[in-house]
Amino acid sequence: MSSVPLAERMRPKTLDEYIGQEHILGPESALRKVINSGIVPSMILWGPPGVGKTTLAQIIANTVKRPFYSLSAINSGVKDIREVIDKVKNAGLFGGDNAILFIDEIHRFSKSQQDSLLGAVEQGIISLIGATTENPSFEVISALLSRSQVYTLRNHNKEHLISLLERAISEDDVLKTKKIELKETEALLRVSGGDARKLLNALELLVNQSPENNIVITDEMVQSIIQENLAMYDKDGEQHYDIISAFIKSVRGSDPNGAIYWLARMVEGGEDPKFIARRLLILASEDIGLANPNAMLIANATFETIEKLGWPEGRIPLAQCTIYLATSPKGNAAYKAIGKAQSVVHKTRNLPVPLHLRNAPTTLMKDMGYGEEYKYSHDYDLNFVQQEYLPDELKGTNFYEAGSSPKEKDIQKVIENLWGNKYTK
Repeated sequence: MSSVPLAERMRPKTLDEYIGQEHILGPESALRKVINSGIVPSMILWGPPGVGKTTLAQIIANTVKRPFYSLSAINSGVKDIREVIDKVKNAGLFGGDNAILFIDEIHRFSKSQQDSLLGAVEQGIISLIGATTENPSFEVISALLSRSQVYTLRNHNKEHLISLLERAISEDDVLKTKKIELKETEALLRVSGGDARKLLNALELLVNQSPENNIVITDEMVQSIIQENLAMYDKDGEQHYDIISAFIKSVRGSDPNGAIYWLARMVEGGEDPKFIARRLLILASEDIGLANPNAMLIANATFETIEKLGWPEGRIPLAQCTIYLATSPKGNAAYKAIGKAQSVVHKTRNLPVPLHLRNAPTTLMKDMGYGEEYKYSHDYDLNFVQQEYLPDELKGTNFYEAGSSPKEKDIQKVIENLWGNKYTK
């Protein structure tokens, strides 16, 4: 039995061995071409746990034959960053021969820690590859973000995961000495949640707890051996997304008790309070929205309060906001409206702006009729006049559809009073 975990033993060494992420690593993809060119810019790899961010960074370094340094934002600081940069400088690695610095969980770095990377990135001393499970727009400083390409990694699908299992069984030096049959895989895949590392860890646990060399993996076997290990909350990824999903669905479902319980699970697990506060902001907009506009104000105030308080006091405003949102009227009309509008944009692409709505900063544009027939709303009674605001091809298209909440129905009445039957179904 090897002391090296199966997930580490099966870590791919080349892009050809790498499974998944075809959308950014396909033969004709921009990232693949960049890696093959040997010129690697700084980049941020954004995706859930276990999708291969660390592995991809190592493969990139191996492919372009650059020195590779790795730091974890959990236990590294400015001093560690400077030590790496000094090593690279002293080795004379500049320009095209620069080193790659990989920083795992870069979202956990403070602003000052991220600032300490800027000079080396700008001067080309290092190419930074940062990995994050959080939206880099929120967690990475703008100066660093503007100097980096952002690539989004996705959860592995069923085919990817089964391929990983079959490969481990047939190629791993330890597992291939046993006769392992994947009779059922549903429970094993469900346990993984799309996380390759978690999947391989689960497979290894099943094999290690089976005394026989002939092992038949079934759903019942998985549930009996592994299921009991899933109760703990792991802020670094194991149940991170399951818990926040239960929290979001409890608030959306107007159950304050369920919502508070899942909030407590996150609090006790040491979750980042700003992560929770951001989810409350999204809930206030996506699931409550126009049904109660004050929800957004409360959620935003909660986020600002959390930035000042942190733990442990931050749990109180989070609980207050959670209960408020859970017991608030629900509506997703705005969420559905922008989704419908985006879908139309994708289908119709760049429809021309009607002439009367166009800006006319030059004489030529005025002569061409830009803005000529535009009606200035404030010149009319009640500051309103009917005119067309959509491209000709979309006239009469209704994007806003009121839900069942009283406030949303009031908004629908305002639209009908102003526009008559123009936007009715």
